[in-house]
Amino acid sequence: MLDRIRIVLIGTSHPGNIGGTARAMHNMGLADLALVAPRCEPLTSDTISRASGADHIVHSARRVETLEQAVADCTLVVGASARSRTLPWPMITPRTLGSRLPDELSGVESRVALVFGREDSGLSNTELQRCHAHVHIPTNPDFSSLNLAAAVQVLAYECRLASLAQHEEEGGAEAEPQQPLASHEELEHYFAHLERTLITIGFHDPALPRQLMARLRRFTLKARPERMELNILRGILTTTEKQVARPQGEQRQDADDSNTPAP
Repeated sequence: MLDRIRIVLIGTSHPGNIGGTARAMHNMGLADLALVAPRCEPLTSDTISRASGADHIVHSARRVETLEQAVADCTLVVGASARSRTLPWPMITPRTLGSRLPDELSGVESRVALVFGREDSGLSNTELQRCHAHVHIPTNPDFSSLNLAAAVQVLAYECRLASLAQHEEEGGAEAEPQQPLASHEELEHYFAHLERTLITIGFHDPALPRQLMARLRRFTLKARPERMELNILRGILTTTEKQVARPQGEQRQDADDSNTPAP
């Protein structure tokens, strides 16, 4: 299970925090690290020192430019957040996250990404809206700032507890096989298709968005659609686009035909 959990760091500015993150991951049995547009050189003497023997994780880390690239194959994306947002998103605790992992990773193609933002500003609203849920570490409200590696350590610990609990239950009945969930990349293609269709039918005006797409994104991500379900939705959108593109006369004829009783 732990092999399919990815730690994603966005815009990290200090190499020591990357090394500290690698150490926290290795302590808890995680090994998949992705660095999104780091603002420092990831591999330095400070990185090696803070990694304390876990620098192999930094050496093998994938370096990309966007969050979408880092989580494209993931079926659950959870962003670490300490700030409230104008559009509330599903918020969970680290313990709740851990309890969900066995089910989330029951499918052979399932992948989970835990996303951490910049040391000085965290994750942007846009980045948080790319996540299925947000996880908040309930720190002392009078001193809530956590070092990046410490935050990773907390979530990695919960992941390890979940993995150990799963091993203890291996003697139980096998769960029903899960249908593969839609990946982040598939969901992003769907959201682009949905927005295009809504503009085509006149339901959505990009000049006056009124958070429509953000609310539809939140609704869809909470539903956790399977790949087949998402394909059905995209099929509906494609048929809608084709229908709108047909001449008005043909559309009226179809409507008349549908109202004609069968002989």
